[in-house]
Amino acid sequence: MLSNVVLIGSGNVANVLGKKIKKAGHRVLQVAGRNEKEVQKLAGELGAGFCIGFDRILRGADIYIVAVSDEALLQIDQWLPLKERLVVHTAGSVPAGVLKNAGAHYGTLYPFQSLRSDRTAIPEIPFLVSGDTDTTINSIESFARTLSQRVEKTDDDTRSKLHIGAVITNNFVNHLYTLAADFLNREQIDFSLLQPLMRETVLRLEQYQPAAMQTGPAVRGDQATIEKHTGMLKEYPDILQVYEHLTQSIQNRHQKEFL
Repeated sequence: MLSNVVLIGSGNVANVLGKKIKKAGHRVLQVAGRNEKEVQKLAGELGAGFCIGFDRILRGADIYIVAVSDEALLQIDQWLPLKERLVVHTAGSVPAGVLKNAGAHYGTLYPFQSLRSDRTAIPEIPFLVSGDTDTTINSIESFARTLSQRVEKTDDDTRSKLHIGAVITNNFVNHLYTLAADFLNREQIDFSLLQPLMRETVLRLEQYQPAAMQTGPAVRGDQATIEKHTGMLKEYPDILQVYEHLTQSIQNRHQKEFL
């Protein structure tokens, strides 16, 4: 069943979800937000109306999707009175109950993916859904299944734990890529030489558990190579600190397997 949707927010998540929602055949009635330039741009791309601020949000939509910052969500009682409607938010670590005074029914529609509006291709997006009643959950789940083949019902605690996993596997790993790029760029070495290795590492994880795929001097106990690396990194104290900490963490993790 196709729905009439109001998008609240104009950032990365709102942009990507808006395009998926439109592609699925739903109608985006309106985009609402505070950033006038971005709101008008997104509304134009979706063929939707728009409002700057939240006092003129249309009341005739089937579902209101709130894609704003966690800080704004925690203050939602002050700016979003939709007492008679279904309202969902897209955050990973904010409880669904933050919306209990914002709509007649509420829940979450969390896109479990790193989303950027400047990417042309939209990646596969699993959705984690929850709601205040079984009927609400079913409604949100049905909507989500028009956007993705992977939809999971989760509670607040499970969603928060998955969010931690996402921070580690995406944000932290990308920071390690950043450190590697900083090091190689300063040494005038092409970072792109690492990209085939990065792709192969991810592909292996589609078939095997991460611990089984651990390689490198730390898991081998190759102290000579570790000492050589740490010596070369003395001019890069921030990277050296991370190298030493992760080396010890790998060794601690894999020593447990042999105890």
